[in-house]
Amino acid sequence: MDEVEVVVAHTERATLRVGDVFLKVDADQARIDGEVEAMSLAPVPTPEVLWRKPPVLALAALPGTTLGRLGGSSTGSSAAWAAAGAAIRQLHDAPLPPRPGRAGRSTVALAAELDDECRLLVTNGLLPADLVLRNRRVAEAALRPWTSAFTHGDLQIAHVFVDGDEVTGIIDWSEAGQGDPLYDLATFTLGHEERLDDVLAGYGADVDLDVIHAWWSVRSLLAVRWLAEHGFDPFAPGCEVDVLRSLV
Repeated sequence: MDEVEVVVAHTERATLRVGDVFLKVDADQARIDGEVEAMSLAPVPTPEVLWRKPPVLALAALPGTTLGRLGGSSTGSSAAWAAAGAAIRQLHDAPLPPRPGRAGRSTVALAAELDDECRLLVTNGLLPADLVLRNRRVAEAALRPWTSAFTHGDLQIAHVFVDGDEVTGIIDWSEAGQGDPLYDLATFTLGHEERLDDVLAGYGADVDLDVIHAWWSVRSLLAVRWLAEHGFDPFAPGCEVDVLRSLV
């Protein structure tokens, strides 16, 4: 009998693995609907939907392995990272999906969220004020107009699977939709700046590196408190707090 592996679990949702099947449990039906819709529209490999019975979505496991994880060493060849960059470009060049995604928040709303979060990080004593202030300045470069693309919205390296130098699939599409393509590139390379050149070589387009750095600050600033409150450790080596320290 296959054991049940808890892949990730918190108060919003949980993902379990049983053999070659992933079970995503999410009480937000709209989020599950959006994920299935995005996978059906994306021009890149995605997991096969085996069945749906709210609040559970069953997906087939993907072949291959991920390119690493935040806080761990990156794996895979330069060619594999370039292949991931090419797949991201293919996604960004696809026709726009019908709804906005996580990467498509308005700059006004995002600035307000950032300012509130920065205040709480300092007030609650999670991070030193000077570190927060300097990263808030770095983050400002992300708050500019962009041309919307089909974005994944949570493109962590743990969500991209490769077999050799070929991308075999991308998982976790619940935040997908219209948004800033540089948000995806920044999320994918967060904590692994040494792989950015490989990714951009495969992506094949000029990219404003100041905006990539800004999105690293944005994502990290917005994540620290949530992670700490949900049983994760943003202070672990190579994770969000180290990213913030590296940017100032």
